[in-house]
Amino acid sequence: MIKREKTAVEAAVHPYKTRSGGATVTVFVPYDCRNHCPFCVNKEEYADMTGFSLEAICQSIRKMDALTPYCDFVFTGGEPLANLKSLQAMLDQVSDTHKVYINTTLPVSREQSEEEVLAFLKKNAGKITCLNISRHMQHYVEESNDQMLARLPVRFRINCVLYKKYPKDQLIPFMERFRKVHAPSIQFRFDYTETTPENLYDEPHDQILRDLKQVACYTGLDGCRMRCGFHFRYKDLELVYHKTLPYSTIVEKDPEDGKTYAILYDILIKQNGRIDSDWDGTVMDVDAYAHCKFEPYDLKWLERVPARQVEEEEEALLGAEPCTAV
Repeated sequence: MIKREKTAVEAAVHPYKTRSGGATVTVFVPYDCRNHCPFCVNKEEYADMTGFSLEAICQSIRKMDALTPYCDFVFTGGEPLANLKSLQAMLDQVSDTHKVYINTTLPVSREQSEEEVLAFLKKNAGKITCLNISRHMQHYVEESNDQMLARLPVRFRINCVLYKKYPKDQLIPFMERFRKVHAPSIQFRFDYTETTPENLYDEPHDQILRDLKQVACYTGLDGCRMRCGFHFRYKDLELVYHKTLPYSTIVEKDPEDGKTYAILYDILIKQNGRIDSDWDGTVMDVDAYAHCKFEPYDLKWLERVPARQVEEEEEALLGAEPCTAV
């Protein structure tokens, strides 16, 4: 289990607070993937699928849909696209007021063809906000061909975990690979199991950040209590280096009313339909959440490089690689 900042007991005694619209609801699909990514903390949960229930998950989706009709939904796993019929049943429970994201590897499958996956995505194009597609410089999964990405009928983003001793000399070839299929953006990710409040915003000691500044032009930083993103441009490709804490509850005193709140960023619907308030198995008090206090989302731009400077660095990038922006 992931270690969190506060114990479950500490979080449970405080009333809930979350951002306007509601905390993100992450749904774990009740079926596994065939991958074995070393940084995945969900794999062990699929070793024994006793009690997994599509119907229970759908009931919980409907419950959260009613409580916060404008929150974001994320479908993850497992592999959401490994069972299109079940995924359709879950998507059908989500109202059109929500943004919907799907974490996927777009895996090669003997059970369903690429054409079937594309048809499914086209059918749900009005509901799916973005596909977050995992692609890594070290190959952990059997991937669909890159040409399929160019045919996707929905917006997509490439997610790449820069895990341990990643081959930094492959950063430029990796980015060029996805420029060829017109990927709108790549999100490079720090191993969040290693993220702490102390290193979340650390810049001087962050090797990944230093490596990215050698190959792309830095454009700014956004962030909140829980996560941050260092933004870059590589030619016409948007890049974000994303870091997030390995838990989703911050216990903090509100200076306005003097009360201490458990501030929720993510809510989880587990494979058996249970609704958790954190990644460590803390069960959420759904009735209490129905009366939670809302605050403006604290994610904001903390630094933005002036437009003129970005233009100059982009011009330099066209003439020489790597970019020398720091």
